[in-house]
Amino acid sequence: MRIGVVTFPGSLDDRDAARAVRACGGESVPLWHGDDDLRGVDAVILPGGFSYGDYLRCGAIARFAPVMDVLVPAAQGGLPVLGICNGFQVLTESHLLPGALIRNDHRKFNCVDTRLVVENASTAWTSDYEAGQEITIVLKNGEGGFVADDQTLDMLEGEGRVVFRYVPDADGRNPNGSYRHIAGITNERGNVVGLMPHPEHAVEEGYGPTLDGRGFFTSILTHALETAAKA
Repeated sequence: MRIGVVTFPGSLDDRDAARAVRACGGESVPLWHGDDDLRGVDAVILPGGFSYGDYLRCGAIARFAPVMDVLVPAAQGGLPVLGICNGFQVLTESHLLPGALIRNDHRKFNCVDTRLVVENASTAWTSDYEAGQEITIVLKNGEGGFVADDQTLDMLEGEGRVVFRYVPDADGRNPNGSYRHIAGITNERGNVVGLMPHPEHAVEEGYGPTLDGRGFFTSILTHALETAAKA
């Protein structure tokens, strides 16, 4: 299955995401931010790192890239999209996901192994996990605090659209001050998922804290195969 990985000016985890796709049995297809078509891919990853214009607001400029002009309607039509870290910020700025990501509440950059609880194992990107499963992957961000108004938070909770939640520490805090310990969410259809931690850094022995990130990439390959079989 062909999984597109978008490179924005400033991206630094696009190659890691492409490597993760290959390590889990997929074909990674490079997509440039200036592309105006998606080259027939079965899914798209917006990788972590940075994008041009983040100094104004993270993801605010990247949302206007030509590739987003074709990606947004494709996602609205059901194309699976995963936004990791800066990619999550781009998804919220593009209104494919609600809420926003702001500066960590402690005002420092994080780079830590982070424990998450899988809240929703029914999305295109999480079906190889179990609801309630705890995983450990890498978190590295300076603007990772997920925020939204109470109505939006209640909606996400009520509709089962919280996909991952940080395991709070002994003081009841999470690594960046995200409201309700939310680490990742999905759209109503379950094909678009965004999260701050980096699953692509936990897919190979010796290159991360665990292999817990593999489930993202095996889940989407399974989803793409099932979709193709129904076509």
